[in-house]
Amino acid sequence: MPIIKSAKKQMRQSYKRRAHNAPVKSELKTTYKKALTLIKEGKFEEAKKFLPFAYKVIDTAAKKHMINKNNAARKKSNIAKGLGALEKKGVKTEEAAA
Repeated sequence: MPIIKSAKKQMRQSYKRRAHNAPVKSELKTTYKKALTLIKEGKFEEAKKFLPFAYKVIDTAAKKHMINKNNAARKKSNIAKGLGALEKKGVKTEEAAA
């Protein structure tokens, strides 16, 4: 436990910041993992519909400085690359059948 007044204040601030940042960071991790899982499982349509939401969560985390903007760009690129590869593979059989 800190003894100096400024260290006590810093500790209070860090607790508040951690509590404020935790939900955003958790949502980011969950969303990114879900997007990659959808792609890995070959669910093209679901992944395509989920893409705007995933981008929104990643951009929000970058805006709030949870992650660096380059990290956000890399995550978005990985999702898009996986989706593109899935589309190129021809997994969207549901559209072809219709």
